[in-house]
Amino acid sequence: MSMSKVIAILGMPGSGKSEAIEYLIQKYDWPKIYFAQPTFDEMERRGMERTQANERLVREDLRNLHGEDFYAQEAVKKVEAMVDQPIILLESFYSAPEYRVFRDRYRDNFVTIAIHARPSVRHERLLHRPERPLSAKESEERDWAQLNRLSQGTPIALADYMVIN
Repeated sequence: MSMSKVIAILGMPGSGKSEAIEYLIQKYDWPKIYFAQPTFDEMERRGMERTQANERLVREDLRNLHGEDFYAQEAVKKVEAMVDQPIILLESFYSAPEYRVFRDRYRDNFVTIAIHARPSVRHERLLHRPERPLSAKESEERDWAQLNRLSQGTPIALADYMVIN
């Protein structure tokens, strides 16, 4: 049995990751694993409202409780359950430890595509998105949190491909 090809779509908030993923799903009918889903599941379990502050709190709690690669380990379980799928998309893949888990496990069957957009463009998109909109200040705070706390820049810098959006 051959191993699935895992394609991670990377980028800062508002870069266009979700749009790219939705395009690929519509065009090719590939399944996706949403890396952030455990955050939303835990927020629901705790009865928390979906806000930027609550998301950050739960994300950090889960990583502190289960390790920096928690989200990657959860996603690996889902990938392994999709053995019949030739290609699987990963959305909202963030940190350097997560990158290492997938690169080490899937090697040549792991491809990363980083989507880049200028901060001003991303922040404008985030301000107007229908679900979980962010102010310019919140967008900037999230950028710094993801770059400093999660090392999100590492997987983006190491991406196999780069798309300017």
